[in-house]
Amino acid sequence: MNASLPRSAKLPLYILMMNLFIALLGQGMVIPILPEYLKQFDAAGTEAGYLIAAFGAAQFLFSPIGGQLSDKWGRKKLIMAGLFLTVISDFVFAVSNTLPLLYAARFIGGIALGLMVPSNMAYVVDVTTPETRAKGMGYLGAAMNLGMVLGPGLGGLIAHFGIRAPYFVASGLSLAATLLTLLLPESLPPERRAAQSHIQREPFTRQIMNAIRTPYFRYLLLILVMTFGLVNYETVYALFVEQKYEYDASKISIIITVGAVIGIIVQVWLLDRFIRWLGETKLIRLSLIMTGAALLLMLVKVNLVYLLAVSALFFAFNAFLRPTVSTLIANAAGDRQGYASGLNTTFTSLGNILGPLIAGGLFDKHINLPYILGAIILLATLFLTAGGSKSQKAGVAAHE
Repeated sequence: MNASLPRSAKLPLYILMMNLFIALLGQGMVIPILPEYLKQFDAAGTEAGYLIAAFGAAQFLFSPIGGQLSDKWGRKKLIMAGLFLTVISDFVFAVSNTLPLLYAARFIGGIALGLMVPSNMAYVVDVTTPETRAKGMGYLGAAMNLGMVLGPGLGGLIAHFGIRAPYFVASGLSLAATLLTLLLPESLPPERRAAQSHIQREPFTRQIMNAIRTPYFRYLLLILVMTFGLVNYETVYALFVEQKYEYDASKISIIITVGAVIGIIVQVWLLDRFIRWLGETKLIRLSLIMTGAALLLMLVKVNLVYLLAVSALFFAFNAFLRPTVSTLIANAAGDRQGYASGLNTTFTSLGNILGPLIAGGLFDKHINLPYILGAIILLATLFLTAGGSKSQKAGVAAHE
């Protein structure tokens, strides 16, 4: 890691990265064998959609709860609770013999990420400075991306030992990550936890309403519409390339893998440099313009090299967006980092729920429509960055 990160932050960040890598590796491992696994239950696409929805709904509902609890009880307890629930989720999925059990397992998995992800983000804020915060967020994003890149291939290999084997392995990996977290020092001092103890946990609906009054609400909206626009790209990408270019699954997999690797490179080696060069707000504006332009360039059919170049452009600037916006939210959140991280994850989940539903319907009408809508949304989002530099400076000053 770069020497600009505080020395005390390096070991915790390594552990957090390993945890998220293992968690997302486990999630990625089960993706390629899910259709074949569901055949054992005489289930297919509809049930797969319900399983995804159950996971997303649980994460959406429990992210703000997990964020608030991490402010009261500490980050480590919530991270370990989330990881242990992942162990249970994967194990129940592996041994299930009925569809209701599968739904229950996925719902538990959504709860796990709802507890764990906001606490991980808040932990990064605790152990970094405002100047190095985006670097820390970028490392977490890179670890998650790497897990998702390697997961499907590993899952396919393990499936040769039995269709349920990847789920057992995923459960075992999550258990290893839970044990690894025992080495993680708590980042939230007792006095800061005590300061939050008198704050009553808000009902879910009130949290969403109260988010409007936070100094970082514009960035939460940015997370929502940005995620919605980006998910339009991801949801129908394979179908789009298959129909427009007539490429098979192997070529599509290569393009996606190359894009994911580019995202990892950007988040580990380039994010910090670009923030120091442009600042957070200008980098967000540039990234919104470039990702929107990439979506429109996707509509032009040329050849594989062109498609790789356009996809690389999209993945590169997409990799800048989330850690940079998350940094602005963290800088404006003061002592309620868990609360802010929970809202961040909730608004992300809402975008992830709405995006696929709308993208799929638009794709059935015309294959270009999801990309046109995605580009419009990303470019229209630029207005949310107006005056961002002033609010950014104010947030950093308040935090310091």
